Amino acid sequence: MPVFKDHKVSINHLLGFIPEALIAHLSTTTRVDHYTKILHGKKMFYLLMYGILENDRLSQRTLEDSFNDPVFKVLFNLDETEKIRRSSISERLSKMQPDYFRQLYECIYDQFSQLYTYAEKEKYNLIRVDSSMVSETVGKLLEGIDNKSGKKAVKYSIAFDGMLPCYSDVFTAAGYASEDMALPEVIMGHVKKDDGHRNIYVMDRGLQSTRVMKAFNDQKVAFIVRAKENRKFVELESFIGPDQDLDLGESTLLRDCKVQLYTGLTVNNKRGNKHSREVLSEGHFRLVVVESKAQAGKTFWFLTNDFESPAREIAQAYRRRWDIEVFFRFLKQELNVSHLVSLNRNGIQVMLYMTLITAMMVLMYKKANNIGYKTAKRRFSMEVRDLAIALIVVHCGGNPDLFFKT
Repeated sequence: MPVFKDHKVSINHLLGFIPEALIAHLSTTTRVDHYTKILHGKKMFYLLMYGILENDRLSQRTLEDSFNDPVFKVLFNLDETEKIRRSSISERLSKMQPDYFRQLYECIYDQFSQLYTYAEKEKYNLIRVDSSMVSETVGKLLEGIDNKSGKKAVKYSIAFDGMLPCYSDVFTAAGYASEDMALPEVIMGHVKKDDGHRNIYVMDRGLQSTRVMKAFNDQKVAFIVRAKENRKFVELESFIGPDQDLDLGESTLLRDCKVQLYTGLTVNNKRGNKHSREVLSEGHFRLVVVESKAQAGKTFWFLTNDFESPAREIAQAYRRRWDIEVFFRFLKQELNVSHLVSLNRNGIQVMLYMTLITAMMVLMYKKANNIGYKTAKRRFSMEVRDLAIALIVVHCGGNPDLFFKT
């Protein structure tokens, strides 16, 4: 039943990566099916994936309609007589175990990442880390980060290896409005999961805490972060030689040196009041400053604890950070992650893991078939539809090849 004859990978190939044995096993170990009659973990897994693919604006109401649709039942071999209401979906999202979906997400990522070639594995050791705030229609959030508009917001923080999202978390507590809180937690979570890693984590200007950078140093976590241009430091040693070529291709090297950074120290004055005093932090860092050739006078300051890589590679690593911006845009525009289906943290976690699982399926489809983001999402959805039609034809005693003529 070929749909796009020039494609190397079809939806059938990708559905084969869904670990049916693990789904059954996790249903027991995570107690995801405890006290539920119809919406078991497996059914919610397929319902959410199908709903994300088939709906431009997913909601609990559209999920209700999808579950009660005979096409969905045939596609995933479910009981045609079962029916549910929107309230049942709402309750399940608010109470079911997010760990069930987290483990499925990690397993599917591990399977897909094993398909990387050796060269890709080397390239994907550069982990881009960033966050996105979602505040649309979240006035009724039970818990969230207060923002300047008066609405509560949710923060999605994701580590992205250049091809797939390799780690993620949801933050709703007030302190996580700061990237100095959120990003280190995601990075250390990924470090613990990826034993023996040789990754380097690249971030934008959201993270600026000297204490966090020192903690990365102490734990031997390599990083590159874009620093603010007025950052205070003391230069200890310059790495630019007298005959060094300062041309880095798209930029010009202005400074490359070992530095000590200032940090704030909280002290008590004679009256017992607390105030902050700037002191030099322990530990050494590398500062690389480049000027863009495309934008005259535009400089970029990079702080890193990588003293081995050439300055050109430090600058190029930051340019490759843009991949995660493209990924977030894909999540928002094609998979509608900006619209919250659930208004409590439990349901938001479930939806994030399922959105990332669906995203990985589409991204692998995109990569294998060498097509764009929008085309991949559209064709992937078309293959899901055509697979359902074929199953219906067979179910009715027909031959799908008579309909899907080559």
